Amino acid sequence: MEVKGSSKKMIATQAEMVENKVPIPYRDQCAHLLIPLNKCRQSEFYLPWKCENQRHSYEKCEYELVMERMQKIREEEPKFKHPGKQGASIPLVPRTANA
Repeated sequence: MEVKGSSKKMIATQAEMVENKVPIPYRDQCAHLLIPLNKCRQSEFYLPWKCENQRHSYEKCEYELVMERMQKIREEEPKFKHPGKQGASIPLVPRTANA
């Protein structure tokens, strides 16, 4: 299964994620790493030093997804520049009224 707009493929199937009770917000391209991490955490009573390798792999995967999204945002940003104003662009985060 491939996710539109991402270079990473989905490895874990929907059935596997449902079976392993992966919460919906975590069902992304890194879910195949989260499933064994959660199993390790449960078997080791959530001791933080016990599942370091699995946690590192999962966090690295999530970091790469975020970096990929940020790169796409940076590539699309010049498309939103105003034609009459040089250097002016629509900010990704709007300013507050008092700023």
